[in-house]
Amino acid sequence: MTATREATAEWMLMHEHPFSIVEEEGFNLMQKRGMPEWQRINRTMNKNDYTSVYEREKTKLKKQLKKVKKISLTTDFWKSKNQKNEYIVITGHWIDSNWRLQKRVLNFVHVLPPHRSIQIADAIFKCLTDWRIVSKCTEMFEGYFLPKQVSISKRKVVSCEMLCSYTEFDGSRRTQQIKEIIDTIRDSVEFINKTDEIYLQFAEIVHQLQLPEKMLIYDCKTRWNSTYEMLTCALKFQDIFPRYRDREPNYDFCPTTEDWKKVSKVCNILKAFWTATHVISGSDYPTATLYLNEVCWIKVLLDSKVDDENSFVRSMVQKMKLKFDKYWGECNLLISIAAILDPRCKMRVINYCFPLLYPPHEVQSNIGKVRQALYDLYDKYVEIHVSSQSGSSSQLLIGNDHPTKSSSSASSSVSHVSGMSEFLTHIATIESVQPVNNELDTYFEDGLFTAADDSTVDIVNLDALKW
Repeated sequence: MTATREATAEWMLMHEHPFSIVEEEGFNLMQKRGMPEWQRINRTMNKNDYTSVYEREKTKLKKQLKKVKKISLTTDFWKSKNQKNEYIVITGHWIDSNWRLQKRVLNFVHVLPPHRSIQIADAIFKCLTDWRIVSKCTEMFEGYFLPKQVSISKRKVVSCEMLCSYTEFDGSRRTQQIKEIIDTIRDSVEFINKTDEIYLQFAEIVHQLQLPEKMLIYDCKTRWNSTYEMLTCALKFQDIFPRYRDREPNYDFCPTTEDWKKVSKVCNILKAFWTATHVISGSDYPTATLYLNEVCWIKVLLDSKVDDENSFVRSMVQKMKLKFDKYWGECNLLISIAAILDPRCKMRVINYCFPLLYPPHEVQSNIGKVRQALYDLYDKYVEIHVSSQSGSSSQLLIGNDHPTKSSSSASSSVSHVSGMSEFLTHIATIESVQPVNNELDTYFEDGLFTAADDSTVDIVNLDALKW
């Protein structure tokens, strides 16, 4: 395979082009003019090039993953532009030796609907087996460590993706409550953007009222966050629509004053979900440490609105709160421990959040549960570290079986060195596993990391890994 054909295959992988593109006249004309030595290839040859590039990159990634100790997984759904098939995208995330967050797409798996949890679990396990990383993908449970094969229904620690799932699901349900109003606003946006002439009439009124905003935005009907953005934008123009209606006889989609009030109330609530989704959906920075505070913020908002004097808001929030309690009623060890490992938060984050999230009689119990899980996790890593250290030192000592000059005899020398090596290994293990003040205790005692500690650090957007 020539470098040019290899580059063509990589280009197709990047942009999801079909194999048949290499047979198009325009593509070959472009290649020939840029590279006179270019030779036409058919889709079969291109498919082979495509596969070769994939296998080469897969081999490189397998070598890289061999050096990784732990890998986290996320899943998402993806639909190809050139097919109607929907795929589960399995992505691996890990921290490299330089404490930088890395991620790679491991597999696209075609799973026929309905997407039941057992089918998704089987697809994930097959992916892990293929990449030989099953042992690197243990997850923490209330148990605290169980193999990946454990049934999803038995897991006690909810995946961090649940917040995204909850906000996605509940945001969609809340927008459904004002579906007719949303349809009216959507029709208004489409009508005003239909032609330049109509848009300029609307823009003239905007200019007269000296509003800074210039354009209405469309939404994607299947994504509630996109609909939320359309509504918040339209709210800024609510005084313009009735004025435009007076000028344009064919415009009959104008929302009423009561409609705008409902939209405003829904948007005020959805803003917390929209913000939380944006914070925890970031892919360029670690997000695990951010979940607990976002969940707590949403809970405080719902509690403050559950007895609202407005019946529309009260009814909406009560339904949201029922769904929230279903998702977050139990203590989530994963997001709690992640938050504690943020130097800005430590144990104080659960001391602050748990009284807001749980009933008073459960608060101390849940704090104790998280603290114990954290120490169990720490002890597990200490044990792994000590094993590796003692194993190497034991091998070194036991391997030194040559008599020394101070030995009285060869036989007694060998016996003495072996016995001492066992004793020293034992002492090293005891001293390492049971220090007077371990690193976790020191971490808690050091206090929180604040802006005063380092004025050059953006304390609000602190990257816990870089710290």
